[in-house]
Amino acid sequence: MSTFRLKERIRRGLSSAVTGAPGRVVLAIAALAISAAAGLCGEVAAAPASPLDSLRFLVGTWRGESAGEPGQGSGTATFAFELDGRVLVRRGRTEFPAATGKPAIVHEDLMVIHAVPGTRKLEADYFDNEGHVIKYTVEVSRDGQRAVFSSEPEPSSPTFRLTYARVDENTVDVTFEIAPPGSPGAFKAHVSGRTRRVAQR
Repeated sequence: MSTFRLKERIRRGLSSAVTGAPGRVVLAIAALAISAAAGLCGEVAAAPASPLDSLRFLVGTWRGESAGEPGQGSGTATFAFELDGRVLVRRGRTEFPAATGKPAIVHEDLMVIHAVPGTRKLEADYFDNEGHVIKYTVEVSRDGQRAVFSSEPEPSSPTFRLTYARVDENTVDVTFEIAPPGSPGAFKAHVSGRTRRVAQR
């Protein structure tokens, strides 16, 4: 029923139900009832917050240094909501200069984080220029200060874990760990570093 028709029904009902009262009293009562009905008709249930909101602390452009198996490196990464906020996309680039007999490396990656349809769970799909494709499940700590991306253990493949730990408003520590096949809990840091937000996005 339209708001206009509901208002008319309330107005007519009140006018016929109240007799012998001064017209201005009837009109006052009717006005109050119509205002209340209009308010009810105009109410819209608040949309539930997206589970991606728990990762909002990562949004922006980040720059930092890292160290680990590939050597000492530096790079940038961006996190941005896309597709009307339905996905959070990370794009990263890290450069490791040649050192101690190792060639220079340029590592580029793309990760798309999204909610599992019909649930509050988060998943992520990771791709890089080395040919790696990783499916992650995502867990965010209750205090919102840590996000852990974990791959599913498989007997013949390594298990991966990527952790973002918030230090302050514009500083995040990043750790990428690998566990060997058959030992999914035996994680060892492969690369770690500290990043700082240089632009809000």
